[in-house]
Amino acid sequence: MMRILRRFKSLPIRSRLAMLVAAAVAFGVAAVSVTCWFIVRGKLYDEIDNNLKAQKTPVSYGSFHRAIENCGQDPKSGSDGPRGRSEYYSQVVQANGTVCAFDGSAGTVKVTDSDKDEAKNPSWARLRTGTDSEGNDVRVITMPLVVAGQVPGSSPVLIQDASFLVATPLKSTQATLNDLALVLLLVSGIGVVGAGAAGLAVARAGLRPVDKLTEAVEHVARTEDLSIRIPVEDDSEDEVARLSRSFNSMTSALANSRELQQQLIADAGHELRTPLTSLRTNIELLTRSEETGRPIPPADRKALLSSVKAQMTELAALIGDLQTLSRSDAGQSGDRIQVVDLQETVEAALHRARLRGPELTITADLQPWFVRAEPSALERAIVNILDNAVKFSPEGEAIDVILKGGELTVRDHGPGIPTEELPHVFDRFWRSPSARALPGSGLGLSIVARTVQQSGGEVSLQPAQGGGTVATLRLPGAPTPPPELGQDGAEDQ
Repeated sequence: MMRILRRFKSLPIRSRLAMLVAAAVAFGVAAVSVTCWFIVRGKLYDEIDNNLKAQKTPVSYGSFHRAIENCGQDPKSGSDGPRGRSEYYSQVVQANGTVCAFDGSAGTVKVTDSDKDEAKNPSWARLRTGTDSEGNDVRVITMPLVVAGQVPGSSPVLIQDASFLVATPLKSTQATLNDLALVLLLVSGIGVVGAGAAGLAVARAGLRPVDKLTEAVEHVARTEDLSIRIPVEDDSEDEVARLSRSFNSMTSALANSRELQQQLIADAGHELRTPLTSLRTNIELLTRSEETGRPIPPADRKALLSSVKAQMTELAALIGDLQTLSRSDAGQSGDRIQVVDLQETVEAALHRARLRGPELTITADLQPWFVRAEPSALERAIVNILDNAVKFSPEGEAIDVILKGGELTVRDHGPGIPTEELPHVFDRFWRSPSARALPGSGLGLSIVARTVQQSGGEVSLQPAQGGGTVATLRLPGAPTPPPELGQDGAEDQ
């Protein structure tokens, strides 16, 4: 059985569907056919029984005495029986088991103990199925023997120690039932074969989208071509359509991810090339000086070493930004998400900003607000926003930081951002033409946007009235911390 089940599971799904449909139809047709056969059989037997019950006594006095006189002899054909119907078996059964057939009877029926009991104690008529002297099946009714009086008009007499037995052959009925069984068998076979063919056709039609999906997946696995799409009807909402839409969404997301990765690699290579080229040039100058024995003037050597140090610092910052951005692209890990006090995070970022811009006045108006985010990533994003404000603020100017109702605004009084450049400020490696001489990798605001987005918030940069720029971060949360997490990781209610 297990081997059959394993073989069944190894078949193609369309073959399994066809077999299951055929099996279901076969079971249904078999149940209907068997039920139909038994119903027809019952109706035919009921009709036979009703005809037997119609063979009423009393038996004529002359017919009875002739049957007794010829008891034990073969019945004579051609004579009239009790009703002149030779297709019936008509006989008297005595209590000792002796059978006395009527003239014109079709034959004799084998007597059973129940027939003898009926002869000894006449009661109601009883029906059964038996056999005749030649072994043919017959339907039998056994009832008390009542004989009409010898003188016309006299009362019938109940004969003791004898019963009257009438039977009819079942040959024609059985032939009809056999023909019906054969017809039902043929119809069932045709129905099962047709159901199997229909099931196979339906399975092929229903699984055609799955075949297309399989071909698409194999094509992607073979060629790594993520541009392939499976056509789906807009109004279709079945499982295959949902699967096709999910596949199209998956390949689209993978294609976008690959495009972003390729763009990141290309942009990173472009950005890394500049500091690396500068580093190589400076190191070659230092090496040539040592090899040729021509010392570089102390002032130039100091400037050259300072440039190498600055470029190494820029290169390290760029690599750090790339690592941070790659972690953001990979998504936040659930075990790093915590309830963060945004007010404390902003205060820590402000401390670092004041160290980087001691010549600036940084004012802060912070109100409590708690969010769910990765603490280090959120602090890095806020530091990047403040670093931009410090970088572009003239000496002696002020930077205003306000945290109220989950909205953090950082307003500087720098040169501002041209309107046409605002759509690009959060792009990777994008830098304003006017700021390309300043240190930076062009990834700071990209990190900010990705971190805020993963925390469920939004960020924007807008020109400020009177000059400068306003950076706005909106993060979902609450002014009070949520309940502590229980041991099972769910919040305590």
